[in-house]
Amino acid sequence: MTERETHTVKIAGITRDLEKFEVAPGVTIAVLNILGDVELVQVASKELAQRLSGLEPHALITAEAKSIPLIYQLAADMGLPYVVLRKHYKSYMGDALTAETESITTGDVQQLYMDEKDRELVANRRVVLVDDVISTGSTLQGMKHITDAAKAQVVARAAIFTEGNDDEKWEDIIALGNLPVWVDEDKSE
Repeated sequence: MTERETHTVKIAGITRDLEKFEVAPGVTIAVLNILGDVELVQVASKELAQRLSGLEPHALITAEAKSIPLIYQLAADMGLPYVVLRKHYKSYMGDALTAETESITTGDVQQLYMDEKDRELVANRRVVLVDDVISTGSTLQGMKHITDAAKAQVVARAAIFTEGNDDEKWEDIIALGNLPVWVDEDKSE
């Protein structure tokens, strides 16, 4: 296994060393991967649930895949239903709503789909958009496009971390912290 530099973070009283990866020439990020980290998901969820409780949402919405453990735990902690927007359409999804996003880690354009069955769950309801890390905001924009089409009212956007070096960019996000982005000007485009 390759030994990588790490960036240490504290989340609701626990510490993690996140490995740093170059995602574009001269651009390095610390990668949060919550899949399999039950302790981190549980403490992050409890902290986010506390911060969201006064908003009285009716449902939670996320995009697959890495944030699924978080939204499940958050839904359990808050006693709410949740919706996962899928990246691939399946025939059983019926008349699904769709939106395009761009992934920071792959650089590829992706689709998000809301299953027809979930439209009734969120129509004319108060929802919170949830992600593990908000980087560019592309996934949030896709989720917002779909929730608008479903006639849901977004009352908050929440994440474990926001990402980037602009402190004001994500000031309206309910997050537990911010991850820096390291840019080597000599290598970046």
